[in-house]
Amino acid sequence: MSDPMSDPLARERAHLAASRAALRAMREEAESLDIRDVTANWVNSLILTAQIEERIKALADLSDTPLFFGRLDYLHTTQEGQRFYIGRRHVHDAAGDPMVIDWRAPVSQPFYRASKRDPQDVGLRRRFGYTGGDLTAYEDEHLSDPAELEHTSRLLQAEIERPRVGPMRDIVATIQPEQDEIVRSDLSGTVCVQGGPGTGKTAVGLHRVAYLLYAHRERLARTGTLVIGPNRSFLHYIEQVLPALGELEVRQATVDDLVAHVEVRSVDEAPTAVVKGDARMAEVLRRAVWSHVKVPTEPLMVVRGSRRWRVPAYELEEMVRELKDRDIRYGAAREALPQRIAHAVLVRMEQAGEAPDDRVQNAVARNTAVKAVVKECWPAIDPAKLVLRLLSEPAFLAEHADGILDEDEQKALLWAKPARSVKTAKWSAGDAVLIDEARDLVERTHSLGHVVLDEAQDLSPMQYRAVGRRCSTGSATVLGDLAQGTTPWATESWAEALKHLGKPEAIVEELTAGFRVPREVIAYASRLLPHMSPGLAPVESVRENPGSLAVRRVDGEERDAAVVAACVEALAHEGSIGLIAADARIAPLAESLEAAGLAYLSPGEETTAESRLTLVPASLAKGLEYDYVVLDEPAAVVDGEPDERTGLRRLYVALTRAVSGLTIVHLSDLPEQLA
Repeated sequence: MSDPMSDPLARERAHLAASRAALRAMREEAESLDIRDVTANWVNSLILTAQIEERIKALADLSDTPLFFGRLDYLHTTQEGQRFYIGRRHVHDAAGDPMVIDWRAPVSQPFYRASKRDPQDVGLRRRFGYTGGDLTAYEDEHLSDPAELEHTSRLLQAEIERPRVGPMRDIVATIQPEQDEIVRSDLSGTVCVQGGPGTGKTAVGLHRVAYLLYAHRERLARTGTLVIGPNRSFLHYIEQVLPALGELEVRQATVDDLVAHVEVRSVDEAPTAVVKGDARMAEVLRRAVWSHVKVPTEPLMVVRGSRRWRVPAYELEEMVRELKDRDIRYGAAREALPQRIAHAVLVRMEQAGEAPDDRVQNAVARNTAVKAVVKECWPAIDPAKLVLRLLSEPAFLAEHADGILDEDEQKALLWAKPARSVKTAKWSAGDAVLIDEARDLVERTHSLGHVVLDEAQDLSPMQYRAVGRRCSTGSATVLGDLAQGTTPWATESWAEALKHLGKPEAIVEELTAGFRVPREVIAYASRLLPHMSPGLAPVESVRENPGSLAVRRVDGEERDAAVVAACVEALAHEGSIGLIAADARIAPLAESLEAAGLAYLSPGEETTAESRLTLVPASLAKGLEYDYVVLDEPAAVVDGEPDERTGLRRLYVALTRAVSGLTIVHLSDLPEQLA
């Protein structure tokens, strides 16, 4: 009987089993650690315990997630004769020898970058195919063999096209060379990725975070990382990617979360929202904040014991003007002023023969007379009250917007019915961003080490400034598609956006190869590009999927039934189904689905094998993907937006959510731009 280990697939399965056993041993070792003899106090004990718990979580073996997806066999140099299995995390045996190499390690890079033209000393690159967690196939590329033709990997293509059920998954097994260059770019630089639908820009951004945490773990552990998405549904969709790569400590938020200083209870009309989001508002706020500073006109008299110390008005004026001219925050200058005054008093004490120390200076700074002067010439500011006043008092707004905003823009900002207080005001999301700007003028916002900003094309200039404050001393990865900008203030160019973000030096990379949307579907959607984003290159899909697009016109009475029938047809396929419609059409379609006995999810709810249909308002479709999409009434999607350009962009988003097939059902004429 032949030795089963002579079968290559059997050998690879044996290595997988041994690697899983080694990972279990690593986890058990972490679980068995006894810290009682190594902690000096309870604080250290808590910290160490938390670190061990995180380590145990990171060593979890997910049964349906392969430990490794590739193998590299090197030819010469320092790696001669060495073989490396490439996977999502590092695994070593009892002797400490690696059984699986983390995909982020330098030795793994040729798995993504090596080619026939540039083998990078790799003799063989092997890719593995899995069914669930079981290794079922492998495929080899002999990069140094001139007789072997370069070809597209069948397993790679199958992995890209694998049906999507549940949250977004990582693309670590399918990263392309141009994506890998972005993923591994240095922490010190900001990168902006322009990518059309299905080019993998979101996945690239998340994998870049994972790579940076691997390469700069200590630094980023101190400074922090943040992923910013457009809405909660999107964040829920992507939230499992980083944990699957072993990264558990990355915070996720929306821009609204970052600036949640007040309760948002209203929505601005589009013209008002555009003005509030305009970068010129930063100067209006700056003027309003610094207008509170008044030049002292009276001398100061400080009484200590039986002595009186006089600081003349001109000297106080010099202190105030010098602090105002320095590039520091309003609040920091306000805190410095009493110490400046106290120092002037101490100089006089020393001249009189006394020997005051720091305690005396601090006591003088707290003196009632000194505090009164500071309160009069440099009062404390509540940022929310300041914004409330700007939006409520025409004269106050006019004073600080003079020469910046015209009369109509000022009218758009003013509330029809001024609120009495910060708590009773019906704040909008745009107001919260203004308050955040004012807060930063008073006290500097804490900066993180790295921020990922996804769907960035939809931010206003003031929102860019709010994000930029969170990475003013760090770097950023900016992800977006100018063609998918669906807000009235959507950016027209990345140069403009990056300027507002405070990262004008950022490198802009463009991804044009599409790996998600079938060629027939993306070509149909790209008909809209000349009408909404002229000059933007269309995505070139690498996926041939004939018959992936169907456009069906129906009669009025049949429309909703036809939509339901298209959903039933899609459910016959494997994978997730998205029914996308204009927001105004969601309620009637929900009734039709319920009447037909079809259960459906809302965006953000996780699809399962039993529940695969999601009813998606067009306003929430951005960033999501489904194996099959049914799109209801394209004209209604366009008409649901305040202007045609925004409507066409919203439609472009809806048309490009499909991974395997798109069915369009319509009663009204299709938008002429699709003809």
